[in-house]
Amino acid sequence: MSSPDPIDPASAPPMDSALPSAVLATILSRLDVRSLLLAASACRCLRSCASSALSFLPAFHLLEVALTHDLLRPLLPRNPSLRSLRLDCEKLEDAAVDCLARPGLHELTLLNCNNISGRLLRELSATCRDLRVLSLNSLGERRGLAMRFSDLQALLNGCSNLESLSLALDFSKFDDPNFSHVWSSASEGLLSLEIGYIPLSMLLDLLTVAIEAQQCMDYIKAPVFFPSLQKLCLSVDFITDQLIGSISTALPSLTHLDLQDAPIMEPESATDLTNAGLQQINPKGKLKHISLIRSQEFLFTSFRRVNDLGILLMSKKCSKLESICLGGFSRVTDTGFRAIIHSCSGLHKLKVSNGSRLTDLVFHDIVATSLCLTHVSLRWCNLLTDVGIERLSFNKDLNVLDLRDCKSLGDEAVRALSCLPRLHVLLLDGIDITNEALKYLGAGACPLTSLSLRGCYKLTNDCIPLLFAGSVKESLHVLDLSRIPSITDDGVMLIAQSRTPLTELRLRENQKIGDATVMALASMQFDGGTYGSTLQLLDLYDCCGITPLAMRWFKKPYFPRLRWLGLTGSLNRIMVDALVRSRPFLHMSCTGDELGTSYWDASADWYRHDDDDSEELEAWQLDGEPVSDAETATEE
Repeated sequence: MSSPDPIDPASAPPMDSALPSAVLATILSRLDVRSLLLAASACRCLRSCASSALSFLPAFHLLEVALTHDLLRPLLPRNPSLRSLRLDCEKLEDAAVDCLARPGLHELTLLNCNNISGRLLRELSATCRDLRVLSLNSLGERRGLAMRFSDLQALLNGCSNLESLSLALDFSKFDDPNFSHVWSSASEGLLSLEIGYIPLSMLLDLLTVAIEAQQCMDYIKAPVFFPSLQKLCLSVDFITDQLIGSISTALPSLTHLDLQDAPIMEPESATDLTNAGLQQINPKGKLKHISLIRSQEFLFTSFRRVNDLGILLMSKKCSKLESICLGGFSRVTDTGFRAIIHSCSGLHKLKVSNGSRLTDLVFHDIVATSLCLTHVSLRWCNLLTDVGIERLSFNKDLNVLDLRDCKSLGDEAVRALSCLPRLHVLLLDGIDITNEALKYLGAGACPLTSLSLRGCYKLTNDCIPLLFAGSVKESLHVLDLSRIPSITDDGVMLIAQSRTPLTELRLRENQKIGDATVMALASMQFDGGTYGSTLQLLDLYDCCGITPLAMRWFKKPYFPRLRWLGLTGSLNRIMVDALVRSRPFLHMSCTGDELGTSYWDASADWYRHDDDDSEELEAWQLDGEPVSDAETATEE
């Protein structure tokens, strides 16, 4: 029997006749933004249906791409079903406020709101009465933008159903005699409050007013402050005993306390944290997460008035802790840290930074405890050696491990870690390892997805094939080989030949990386895909061998999914500007800024990596033509 004739594409029925429009609309209404954009780029019929589906989409999440107002407006038509909106607002200004403040929203998350003024807060109070979750980052940071106390007052009065409020901005802009009292109008259902920075005096005044209101409730009707608050995260001038005591009294329902300070001068005894202050933490025994960090951003200092006694007193009241972060406790020794490990049987996350007296003895008998640690960070703990890490590796459930700048660690520590069956993220910046350590990882059982080796100066190109000899080749997505003098173009060629599907590659400040690296990465193909198809972030800042000739390799079809690119600012400015015009959704940095969102950990976010949605958006939304080869040649 003869085989059937192949179907002629020209004679295939159009999509709208093959499927009724109602069926198409029902299918597309169940897709997320990324899937909608992908479908819209397939044909005109699906594009039309996807445009209609945007009018019924319950959630619009697009954090990996910063859109202009002109590009965003058609993607956010009138939509009574929209409940959740998450955007990067780097390219938006006040003109887009009406587009962002939508009736019916329950969640609004906006990053990089530098060019948007306090008007947004007023519009939200008038329009988004049902808002439950609000997170705003860097609002009004551009010089000259208005940010008034009345904006905050309007928000707290208007959005009376808020359950989570995160305002990562400087609250000194809201300094007003009525600042403390206005919080009595905040939602009684507020569970989480995060503040970027608030002067200590403003915070203490607010807590004092809240305590006085509590004391008056027994005999007069007084305003209620934060009756349901469970999570408090903020940054202040100094963490003091008075602050700890006020928080413990005013907010008895807290389960999550995250405090950070960054002194610009050495604290005096009255304005510092002492053992007595730690004793006041968690009087009700409800805390499950504690983070106390002294940043050294402005001054090399620490909590000099806290020692082992303070930690012992705190640990007795914190036996239910699941996560603890301690930064800058320079006088605390193994005795204090062991008290935490042995007192908190449910501890899953342990973070210690600048633990100058932490040694291997902390983990000496950890196998005798019931601990099940999944996230551990021990940064700048220079007395910790391979022996301590071997003991720590008895925790087979370790998922994230940060050992950056632990100068006394070596190959044997990595050998012990290579047997961990659930280790996904490993940060080894600046430790004293050789190629042998990468051999252990390559032959080990770790399903690593992220590996940072920044500043491991003894590594050479030979470590690349050793690392990718085993299963790591299939699982690894994020790799940092920055500041390693012996890594050259030949090493990057070995990465390309391994066909490892990396999404992020950092090679910054490597003097021997040049144009050949760009060509090798641009030519990578996976499973018949387009060139360089998996890389979303590439950091080549201060790689002296990169010349303007490499710029042509960043044009399409090469690196189609690239969204973050770091280069040296001294490259040809005209060519850089041409690349920005041809790829408007590419975040480019020529000043040495760290790229992306998944590398640097924060106190609340140990590790995060979001899927990329921008390739489909660019295919559908971008109307302009890319810069042609001829135009680029003319500019060269």
